[in-house]
Amino acid sequence: MTLTEQTAERPEVRGVRRLTRPDPAARGRGGQRFLLVGLALASAYSLFPVWWLIVAATKDRTGLYQSNGLWFSGWHLWDNLQQVFTYQDGIFLRWTANSFLYAGVGSLGGTLIALATGYGLARFDFPGRNAIFACVVGSFLIPIALLTLPLYLLFSAIGLVDTPWAMLIPCLINPFSVYLAKVYTEATIPYELLEAARIDGAGELRIFFSIVLRMMTTGGATVFLLAFVNTWNAFFLPLTVLRGKENWTLNLGLYNWTGTRLESGIDLTGLVLTGALLSIVPMAIMMVAMRRYWRTGVTLGALK
Repeated sequence: MTLTEQTAERPEVRGVRRLTRPDPAARGRGGQRFLLVGLALASAYSLFPVWWLIVAATKDRTGLYQSNGLWFSGWHLWDNLQQVFTYQDGIFLRWTANSFLYAGVGSLGGTLIALATGYGLARFDFPGRNAIFACVVGSFLIPIALLTLPLYLLFSAIGLVDTPWAMLIPCLINPFSVYLAKVYTEATIPYELLEAARIDGAGELRIFFSIVLRMMTTGGATVFLLAFVNTWNAFFLPLTVLRGKENWTLNLGLYNWTGTRLESGIDLTGLVLTGALLSIVPMAIMMVAMRRYWRTGVTLGALK
């Protein structure tokens, strides 16, 4: 009997160990557990401020300062909502309408302009195209705070300060949206389709509105949502170009309520927290409503 056969029959032989390979499935399960733990911690970290805001919006002034900040103390949400909607003759509703106007109309127009510009840069060859694209990339690297003062001086010279146009015009021009539109056009719009449409006699405007826009639904939804969130959360620009309360956005109005305590001694913290909770509801609805467009874009490549 050979030494190998003896070792196989007698695994207890001293000094001889049987070599085993590590199980790839076990290592994969360990990596999945580590990933799940990391995702759970990241989710908890992201949802913690939202939970605190929900809890704080259900408290009255006494519970807000004297109870545990992470758990409920009474249920005064409906009273807080009534105070928010009726304070200063319902100015909160006016601010909400202004935010929807600036974010909705501005983002919709900006998305259409960005898709048209990105399509032109991606599928048309003309002198200076690379230079224009370089300017687009360089311009969205500039912080918006550096452009706010020049915008104010320009709008002040032409009489647009404290008007809705002071917010809508900057929303129509978004270099980052143009960049996204160009990249998405290059990935989804083939040259052969455009040439076939031109051979059939379709003009450029008809090609863009009838073919290109329909094929760029997913990219357009992404551009619109990013622009909507950016405009909805804008603060420094409306603080600079808007003066009268009737033209303020939600963020600017809630900021004014926060400073009321320092100016007049009236504590509006409860109203500010309730208003902040209401201000995130439209963005949550927008995320849910546009989820199907992203799902379509993700599965499109797999179906093809």
